[in-house]
Amino acid sequence: MANYKTNDFRKGLKVQIDGEPYLMIEMNFVKPGKGNALYKCKLRNLLRGTVLDRTYKGGDELEAADIEEISVQYLYKQADTFVFMQDETFEQYELSADQVDDAWKYLKDGMKCAIMLFNGSPITMTPPIQVELLVTQCDPGAKGDTATNVTKPATVETGAEFTVPGFIKEGNVIKIDTRTGEYVERVSN
Repeated sequence: MANYKTNDFRKGLKVQIDGEPYLMIEMNFVKPGKGNALYKCKLRNLLRGTVLDRTYKGGDELEAADIEEISVQYLYKQADTFVFMQDETFEQYELSADQVDDAWKYLKDGMKCAIMLFNGSPITMTPPIQVELLVTQCDPGAKGDTATNVTKPATVETGAEFTVPGFIKEGNVIKIDTRTGEYVERVSN
């Protein structure tokens, strides 16, 4: 496995510490008046989500993590397991509800997603940046309520609930940003 020297350290680097994969989420270079340069790093464990603060001296090395990101298609949910399939090889991957986390809110059958593999096993999934979802349940807006900042909850086809503007009705298709969970726009009536 390849190693990264301290001069290769940067945000977004995927490394392995004690046999577990980490993502470098922050890296600051510090050059004190005397002595070696220091590299202060924040690393997020890709399996547990915990964050480590580590300081490395110039010349230190970290092992590269065997991380691969592949494009997959969401197939279905069975109990607490989400099943995805890689388009080229038709290989299927299963992720637990914990691994999918809040991304279940955006998953529709046949949707293209990305799965991160560590040593060939799936560890996390990422939905597209924006998804279009059908509103299945939504209270009607109050008559005469024409203020521009009026919001209300709406349930979409996946069973998730989002805050939407007052003019959204059942049957509308809305666009949601999966990074923030916020309403973007109405796609159709």
